Amino acid sequence: MYGGGGVGDDDLAARLGMIPPSLLIPTTSVRDERLPTQLQWSQQETREFIAIRAELERDFTASKRNKTLWEVVSSKMRERGYRRSPEQCKCKWKNLVNRYKGKETSDPEHGRQCPFFEELHAVFTERAHNMQRLLLESETRSAQTKKGVKRVRSGDRSSEEISEDDEDVEDDSEEERPARSNTRKRKAGKIATEKSSRVNNSNIQEMLKEFFQNQLRMEMQWREMMERRAHERQLFEQEWRQSMEKLERERLMIEQEWREREEHRRLREESRAERRDALLTTLLNKLIHESN
Repeated sequence: MYGGGGVGDDDLAARLGMIPPSLLIPTTSVRDERLPTQLQWSQQETREFIAIRAELERDFTASKRNKTLWEVVSSKMRERGYRRSPEQCKCKWKNLVNRYKGKETSDPEHGRQCPFFEELHAVFTERAHNMQRLLLESETRSAQTKKGVKRVRSGDRSSEEISEDDEDVEDDSEEERPARSNTRKRKAGKIATEKSSRVNNSNIQEMLKEFFQNQLRMEMQWREMMERRAHERQLFEQEWRQSMEKLERERLMIEQEWREREEHRRLREESRAERRDALLTTLLNKLIHESN
């Protein structure tokens, strides 16, 4: 679909600087004997897996067959000491993409988030750049194709011209027949190339349109989630303020009651002290009177 066709297994492996897939089986068997079986993916292993997948993002975008690329990812993982099959790598990537898209990215009640959001965001940003680059290349090829519309339209008459050429060939001399045959081949090749270019451009535009629609839908879902969280946070803050105001009112009431009790206690103590002083004065005067 991209660049006029798919990429062969051996060619793709050679371009990535690796051995052909046909030679991966013996190496895999030798390494499988030395590496232990791993069930859970650790965070470090997952980060290295995302890094390897990011290195091959452009190849995944441009290739129609991803089986060879997942074998390459598995081989690179083995080079780093992790035993993962191509199917395990593919399944792990699908789970990571689902979490990134928002199916499991967050849990507002418990605050659980995707632990590899930044790494995956970088990969999808690179994918968007690659798709924009392919869109520009497609538009450039479309512009070039429009210049040859005249030749493309004339291709509808190619069958008639070829039939006429066949009739003329019977009357031509032996020296002119090879030249006419080469001309027909070139015309047929041009027509096939132009038709293939139109089909490829149409497929690329459909894929780009679908990709941008998915990106827009993901962005809308992310915005809705952020708005919902902001609304929940506002409700929580409002409830918190109300509870704080209630506690403040209760504190003021308790403090007022305490001040009133303290005032009553002070008044009682002053009254008791006055009665005591009066009693002592009376007793002192009585004693003085008796002594006289």
